[in-house]
Amino acid sequence: MYIDIIPNRQSPPAVLLRESYREHGKVKKRTLANLSKLPKDIIDQLRLLLQGGQAVENFEAALEVVRSLPHGHVAAVLGTVIKTGLDQIISQEKSRELSLILAMIIARVLDPQSKLATARRIDPETAATSLGEVLGLGRVTEDDLYFAMDWLGEQQERIENVLAAKHLKGGLLVLYDITSTYFEGRTCPLAKLGYSRDGKRDKLQIVVGLLCAPDGCPVAVEVFEGNWADARTLPSQITKIRERFGIERVVLVGDRGMITKARIRQDLRDKDGLDWITALRAPQIRKLVESDHLQLTLFDTHDMAEITHPDYPDERLIVCRNPVLANQRALTREDLLQATEEKLDKIVLATSRAARRLKGKDKIALRVGKVINKFKVAKHFEISITDESFSYQRKGASIAKEAALDGIYVIRTSIPRELLDTNAAVGAYKSLSDVERAFRTLKSIDLKIRPIFHRLVERVKAHVFLCMLAYYVEWHMREALAPILFDDHEAHAAAKSRPNMVAPAERSEAAKRKAKTKMTEDNLPVHSFRTLLADLATITKNTVEVERIGNDPVTFEKLARPTRLQQRALDLLGVKLAA
Repeated sequence: MYIDIIPNRQSPPAVLLRESYREHGKVKKRTLANLSKLPKDIIDQLRLLLQGGQAVENFEAALEVVRSLPHGHVAAVLGTVIKTGLDQIISQEKSRELSLILAMIIARVLDPQSKLATARRIDPETAATSLGEVLGLGRVTEDDLYFAMDWLGEQQERIENVLAAKHLKGGLLVLYDITSTYFEGRTCPLAKLGYSRDGKRDKLQIVVGLLCAPDGCPVAVEVFEGNWADARTLPSQITKIRERFGIERVVLVGDRGMITKARIRQDLRDKDGLDWITALRAPQIRKLVESDHLQLTLFDTHDMAEITHPDYPDERLIVCRNPVLANQRALTREDLLQATEEKLDKIVLATSRAARRLKGKDKIALRVGKVINKFKVAKHFEISITDESFSYQRKGASIAKEAALDGIYVIRTSIPRELLDTNAAVGAYKSLSDVERAFRTLKSIDLKIRPIFHRLVERVKAHVFLCMLAYYVEWHMREALAPILFDDHEAHAAAKSRPNMVAPAERSEAAKRKAKTKMTEDNLPVHSFRTLLADLATITKNTVEVERIGNDPVTFEKLARPTRLQQRALDLLGVKLAA
């Protein structure tokens, strides 16, 4: 039996209860009742019954949402993992270890926390998202995650080799930079007192080296002891690139503290297929000026030019001057000078006041010593200390000498001009900012690699590698989502066509419009990466229970309907929500 609705010209349609039957091999139908006079809700319930469903007396009372878990952001990140093939790169065989690793990667992109907190957010009893349920993990403990990390650590070399083959294939440039991060505890052999880039001088450190493709996509990471200097980490990276990754022709891009004169002489010079791009330090630039090989009048008409110098045989020196950077440095220096003078003036006042006057050459010198180099400009002050007084004045000549080099930097490279012209070489060095952006994301903005609580060397390395894989996923998500983020989604195309890499990069008109209106071109609100994930999290995965008269309840899953913005984000990522 079924309900059939028959159009009735100008009158309301006829609602008929009919049944179909066979007669002599032909399908026929007959009308059992005319239901046109019944209310629509009665007709709808009757249709439901005829289709095998069950009618309820009170729909709202019979329908109950048993559980509602944030799901949209999980689907977005997991979908990106699958689209990039990272799950297949980690392991082509499905296993619980793989599912746990994917869970930790996704959880770090969503909300980086300790392994204990992550386990609780995945476990079905205490789940904070649909992540554990989607991956079918069941019960998860902190030890499960530790064992999975141990498994991942054993796979790191193989995974990095695959990533390098995928992202460095046919490429020429490889970006390399290091950072340090502080360590909680004192038992890990990697943790040493060293230079802290986080201002945590009392904390033990580890050093992290990151290799990236020219577009900033991470391909490999390595952890060193916390007291290693930048340049000391370089030889192992050269070996990794040449031997493990099998790249015969490569240009290594590193900063001036990484690719030093000693490293060039010992590890880089005269190596077939290996070139490099770095920059000179300030004393080296000053030496060029004093030897008249670099004349500052050059910048009256140019902001970029190539020169030669006997100290750099078979190398190209590309001198650049950025007027915006020069102005910024001048303003910064003046602020630092004034801040130092403010503190020195207090000492001058203390040596001249009537009550409790500061006296004694040693006492005055001790007080001056505590403040004179706080802002790193002591070299620009002339200081006079006696038993009864203290005075100071600026060194005009010293300040002018430093100011003359404001905004000037010199790119140093061994790569021939036919492989990389002057403008492209400058752009290649500037691309190191992509690695610096990666470190900011890894350390504080999103993935929060620090602080590190692990004690075992291999666990620390696995933790850092896990964070790198999470950044790999986030990097791809940001690239895809750029049109609805505050990021400049036209930046890459503009960078390739910039005629002058020395001049400050201009934001595209599209990026300026987004920043001004806070709306995208299709009239959607612009987000940061974090707020967009939070928005996607409101797409919930709901477990719904329906009571049935005289029968057991029926339970089913139902996703919340995405908003227009959420659907746009999912479309950009190429992710479809499961029905």
